[in-house]
Amino acid sequence: MFGPSQLAALSAVLRTGSFERAAQTLHVTQSAISQRLRQLEEQVGTSLVIRSQPCRATEAGERLFRHAEEVRLIEQGVFRDLGLSAKSGGEAGGWPTLRLAVNADSLATWFVPAMVGVGDVLFDLVIDDQDHSAEWLKRGEVRAAISGSAKPVQGCDCRPLGALRYLATASPAFMARWFPDGDVTSSRLAQSPVITFNAKDRLQTRWAEQAVGTATSGPSHWLPSSHAFVDAAVAGLGWGMNPEPLAAAALADGRLRELLPGKPLDVPLYWHVSRAVAGAMKPVTEAVMRAAARGLRPIV
Repeated sequence: MFGPSQLAALSAVLRTGSFERAAQTLHVTQSAISQRLRQLEEQVGTSLVIRSQPCRATEAGERLFRHAEEVRLIEQGVFRDLGLSAKSGGEAGGWPTLRLAVNADSLATWFVPAMVGVGDVLFDLVIDDQDHSAEWLKRGEVRAAISGSAKPVQGCDCRPLGALRYLATASPAFMARWFPDGDVTSSRLAQSPVITFNAKDRLQTRWAEQAVGTATSGPSHWLPSSHAFVDAAVAGLGWGMNPEPLAAAALADGRLRELLPGKPLDVPLYWHVSRAVAGAMKPVTEAVMRAAARGLRPIV
C-alpha cells in the first residue's frame, strides 16, 4: 500500500515540473516533498523522478503517477456519489489529472466545451491523429481517447461520437492558378501545393481518392496547427482539408472556396474509455457525448 501523501508528492512534482512548485501546491515544505518522494522510491526500489528542468518521470514513475491519478479520480467519484464536497487542495494534492488522447481538429472545434462541462478535473491532453490516438490507450498511457476506429481497444468501451466534416478548400487566387475553370483532376492535384498537418495526416489523399478516384496530392507544406491550416489556405499557400466549423466563416465571405462543392469528407469519431475507470469517468463521458452531439454530424 502506497501512502496517500507520498503519491500526492509524486503527482505534484510531475504535474508542476519542480519540487519547489510541488511544495507550494501541497502547502508543505520542499524538504517534505523530497522526503516523501525518497520514501516512495525506497518502497518500490527504483528511481521515480529524473531531477531535471523540468522534472520528468522514469518509466516506473510514470506508471505510479497514472495509478495515483486513477486513485484520486475514483476517490472523487465516491465523494460525488455520497454527496460530499470533493477535495480541492492541501495535502490531498487537489483535483485529479486526467490524461486523454485527442485529435487536434476536435480540440479546435468541439472538445473544449466538453472539458468545461466537467468539474473538479485537470486535463492533460495528448494530441495525435485520430487514426493513431488509440495506440496511447493500448500502451496504457491515457485513460480515454478520441479515435477514428470503431473497434474497441482491449479492456475499453467504445461509443460513437459523430462525424467531423472536412472540406477541401483553397483561396480564389489559388484556385484560379492551379485549377482554372474549376478543373480539379488527379493530374492537377499531383502538381498543386497541398497543406498537410503532419506525416500521419492522410485526409488530403483520402479526399482525392473519394473525389477524383486517385489517392494523390502534390508537393506539401507541413503545418501542424488547425487554425493556421485555415489561415494558410486563405493566404493561398496551398489547398487542404479544413474542418467545416473552422472554414465556415472564410467560405461564407469568399476568402475560401471548395475545390469540388458537394464533395465533403466525413470522418467518424469514437470515444474509447478504459473500463478500469469507466465508472469514475462517467461525468467526463457524459460531457464528451453532449459536446459531440452539438458539434458533430451523425455517423452514416
